Amino acid sequence: MIHIQKATIHDAKILSEVGFHSFKSAHGHSAPKKDIEEYMTKNFTENVFFKELSNEKNQFYLIKYNEIIVGYTLVIFDKKEAQILVEKPAYLSRIYLLEAYYGLGLGKQLFDFIKSLCIENQQSGIWLNVWVENLRAISFYKKMGFEIVGKSDYQISATHSNPNHVMFLHF
Repeated sequence: MIHIQKATIHDAKILSEVGFHSFKSAHGHSAPKKDIEEYMTKNFTENVFFKELSNEKNQFYLIKYNEIIVGYTLVIFDKKEAQILVEKPAYLSRIYLLEAYYGLGLGKQLFDFIKSLCIENQQSGIWLNVWVENLRAISFYKKMGFEIVGKSDYQISATHSNPNHVMFLHF
C-alpha cells in the first residue's frame, strides 16, 4: 500500500536518513569521496532538516510503501529561476527514493502527487536541476514531460561542482 503525507518537524530524523542514503546511491560517485562524505555529513543532518521543515515555503512530502517511509520530495512554490521565463514556477528541489524501492512506480506516484499539488496552487510549471550524469533521473523526468532548458552548477565542495541540467515542465 502506498501513502503520501505532508512531513512535519517530527520527521526531520527520517528525512535525514532517507536523504543521506538516496543521495549517496545517486551521487556518491559524482565527486571525490572526501568531498561527497563532507557534503553528506554537512547537509543530511537532523538539524538541517529541522530548519528546512521550519521554513513555511518548503513543502516536504513523505511517501510510504507498506507503512515504511521510502522517499520524500521537497517542492517550493513561486520560486523563480533566470532560465525559466514563466510566472509562478514551482521548484522541485528534491525527489528522493531509496534505491531498494526503484522500479515499483513509487517515483511516478510521488511526482504525480506533486504535479497535482502544483496545479492546485496555480503554479505554471515545475523546474528542477539534475546532475548531467544521472541518466536514470533524466530519463524519468523526460518521461514525465520535462525538457532540458538550461544549465547550472551544483556546488559539492569548495573545489568541486557538478554540472546540472535545468529541466522544466510547463502546464
